[in-house]
Amino acid sequence: MTIAKGPFDTAGWDPKPPFDERDGVSLGLVTMTKTFHGDLEATSVVTLMVAATPVEDSRSYVAMERIEGRLHGRAGSFVVQHDAVSDRGEQSLRIAVVPDSATGELRGLRGAMDIAIAPDGSHSYTFDYRL
Repeated sequence: MTIAKGPFDTAGWDPKPPFDERDGVSLGLVTMTKTFHGDLEATSVVTLMVAATPVEDSRSYVAMERIEGRLHGRAGSFVVQHDAVSDRGEQSLRIAVVPDSATGELRGLRGAMDIAIAPDGSHSYTFDYRL
């Protein structure tokens, strides 16, 4: 496995009105963009489906994200799938490359990404992958 690391910026958080809201639980859609720096020089568009509950620290999202740019100098694009849960503040997150979604010099890419959020709110990634 090869490891790619670096910071990323988010922008354009665009929530849609909840499409289902009952008993204090709402489902909604959000789109956003990211710009990756470091070993992955890329931009992405993320589409999230979010579930919010009456308990502030209990929520979940699933998302698909198309990333396009250069990974350790190789050009192409790929899609990752997010699966995130916060259970009263205890969090789990899985982000994995969708098999056979990579294009260009990244064709055949497999891997998983972790995201860290620093106390100052800045974001960074660690991407374990193989080509």
